[in-house]
Amino acid sequence: MATRAPREALSYVDVFAGCGGLSLGLSAAGWQGTFAIEKHPDAFATYHRNLIDSGGKSTRYNWPVWLPQSAHTTSELLKKYSTRLRDMEGQVTLLAGGPPCQGFSMAGRRDQADPRNALTEEYIRLIKLIKPRFVVLENVRGFNMAFRKNAVGKDELPYAVRVRTMLEKLGYVVFSELVELNQFAVPQNRRRFILIAIRAGDPSLRQLADSTPFDMLYAYRKKFLASKRLPTNGFISVKDAIGDLEVTGSELTPCTDTTMRAYQQVAYRSNGFKSPFVALMQKGAKSPPNSLRLPKHSETTIRQFEMIMNSCKAGRTISDADRLRLNMKKQVTTPLSADMPSATITTLPDDIIHYSEPRVLTARENARLQTFPDSFEFLGKYTTGGTRRKTDCPRYTQIGNAVPPLFAEALGRVLKVLANA
Repeated sequence: MATRAPREALSYVDVFAGCGGLSLGLSAAGWQGTFAIEKHPDAFATYHRNLIDSGGKSTRYNWPVWLPQSAHTTSELLKKYSTRLRDMEGQVTLLAGGPPCQGFSMAGRRDQADPRNALTEEYIRLIKLIKPRFVVLENVRGFNMAFRKNAVGKDELPYAVRVRTMLEKLGYVVFSELVELNQFAVPQNRRRFILIAIRAGDPSLRQLADSTPFDMLYAYRKKFLASKRLPTNGFISVKDAIGDLEVTGSELTPCTDTTMRAYQQVAYRSNGFKSPFVALMQKGAKSPPNSLRLPKHSETTIRQFEMIMNSCKAGRTISDADRLRLNMKKQVTTPLSADMPSATITTLPDDIIHYSEPRVLTARENARLQTFPDSFEFLGKYTTGGTRRKTDCPRYTQIGNAVPPLFAEALGRVLKVLANA
């Protein structure tokens, strides 16, 4: 029988780790990393730079010597290191991750046969080998919805039901909920399916009694926000989050982190527009952050953006009628409202138009809306296109796929209380 991890050794493994949003939040909450699995070299390079190389107090790691610190797939991990993983039984407190969501996304084809969906089952195999006390799974809300289009045969069950059944067979008590992340100071409307599983018989279940980990999370929300000096009521608006990065009224300088000439960036200011959220994001940034490169739009694109901003409802996805009126082929575009949270940040920069300037957001502005601090550095290309979209993982993709670190920290602090029960 697996032994319980000591109180002082709350360890986690991050699977499908991306650039490190979930790990960054867990580390800030006091968890200690064991290892992380991410298949894209660019995303793993970002993860390594910020969470392994940094040596900071909030990013501790005890990486095992048998696992190279490089990009891996879960398939490779299971094939090459199953014995090592089995030997870790009882040594990992938390296995956390967000399997790729494209097969479940309401914005996509929702294909039940999408091979990326099977990665969730590889995640279950890892749980079976390591037997952590706690499991966290994060995904889009479509993970908890039936496959009514592209369904295989009569099997239309939500994938979340299948995962719950598999975890219960492995001896876990499973809790799940759709959580609106803007309640935790994430400046966007980002609803996510969160699953928390706890091994049957774990002491933390006695602490929960008739409640759930989500009851604890919501009860802790105001205390957490107050600890960050953020408003405890309402939400963080787009301007609250990126108002200091507007082009209007700012000095523009050559972009410092691109090999392509003629790109500019806003001169970073720590004493300009300030909100509690901006102050939090700037905390610990010893120099201007990277990923400030401003987009270069054609005059035609700028004119179309201006028409959208002047004639469409701010803060809402452009309607089919407006798309027809404006002769737009793109399916999803949202002009932001300065006073409201952003639309959900995705991997495509042209899904969103700035609230007061006819342009898409910079990668750093997207990172702000995902609650990455300015001290976090993104590596790799900014964007990619064509057939390479299926294989590359540029900065916009890394950011759009991430779990917002601020929410991850709140969740990590609640799980820490449970783990120490």
